[in-house]
Amino acid sequence: MQRTIFETEHEMFRDSFRTFVEKEIKPHYDAWDRAGIVDRELFTKAGAAGFLCMDAPEEFGGGGVTDFRYNMIISEELQYSGAAGAGLGLTLHNDICLPYYLNLANEEQKARWLPGIISGELITAIAMTEPGIGSDLASMQTTAIRDGDRYIVNGSKTFITNGINSDLVIVACKTDPTQKHKGMSLLVLERGMKGFERGRNLEKVGQHAQDTAELFFTDVEVPVANLLGAEGQGFMHLVTNLPQERLSIAVSGVAASQAALDWTLEYCKTRTAFGQPIGSFQNSRFKLAEMKTAVDVATQYVDQCVLALNEGSLSADDAAAAKWWCTELQKQTVDTGVQLHGGYGYMLEYPIARAYVDARITTIYGGTTEIMKEIVGRSMGV
Repeated sequence: MQRTIFETEHEMFRDSFRTFVEKEIKPHYDAWDRAGIVDRELFTKAGAAGFLCMDAPEEFGGGGVTDFRYNMIISEELQYSGAAGAGLGLTLHNDICLPYYLNLANEEQKARWLPGIISGELITAIAMTEPGIGSDLASMQTTAIRDGDRYIVNGSKTFITNGINSDLVIVACKTDPTQKHKGMSLLVLERGMKGFERGRNLEKVGQHAQDTAELFFTDVEVPVANLLGAEGQGFMHLVTNLPQERLSIAVSGVAASQAALDWTLEYCKTRTAFGQPIGSFQNSRFKLAEMKTAVDVATQYVDQCVLALNEGSLSADDAAAAKWWCTELQKQTVDTGVQLHGGYGYMLEYPIARAYVDARITTIYGGTTEIMKEIVGRSMGV
């Protein structure tokens, strides 16, 4: 199906980023996958090439263009390359963390942090999830108690993307432990702060090249100058940014589905069974038709959501719908792809196999499918 969302400058950007992926990511992907982490140099190279913080102000070194279609292209090309796990940290940096600094940081904070974020010298992360609380952020136990011109932070976080590589971590914590939502604030913790320790780089089912860590805070002294936004408004700050985060995951989900379809279609055209192409069997054609139809429909919906985000009209329920639908589609599509690849779909040298294990977490992080359906259901008045 023809897509009309992109203009000439977007396609030029796509060509440039595709070249970057071929040169700077794919040759190293296997090594990073085994190591469980990408080289920090990936971020500085992406920054130097103009692939970080495209919507940040030019005065700090950013692109100065507020257009999520550029972010979308990065997500798509990473999925199409078969090396998406190595690029997850880049999309987190661009799509999820940067908006907090753009929308909440004061002028002093922007001058202090944005140049390094844009250049890739300061890698970002955001820490919300804690052991044992799952999606119930209001029950978090990490505290930040005000003591003069500093906060004393104690607690822990888990499943933190960029957890090992990150230099700046936005930590959701309770500045008023007697409150639930209203007691939450956002603090930026910096690499090297005494008492701020990283646990193990977690072993995961998929996305092995992406470092995902536990974080521990023991009497960490954080200057009040590192408060992001208003004290006690942390939950509302998170809620404001979640639609873009969820749309980012949806974009990756439908792009991963398209990649799985493309790999599977090529396989079915070129491999034979019983003396004829696999794709010539009716069951194969039906499965491929189902995959194509579902991917085309989801792509059109996500494209419209991206345009709505650019216009400032994307609703929380539309973002939630996109997130759960596209990640569930991703799981279904890669599963069908593995089935049609037969035994080869089980071999990790085939991109469909890596895509299969990478897909499992997507219906969980950024808000589970169940939570997304709850958001959509409540928006319907039930």
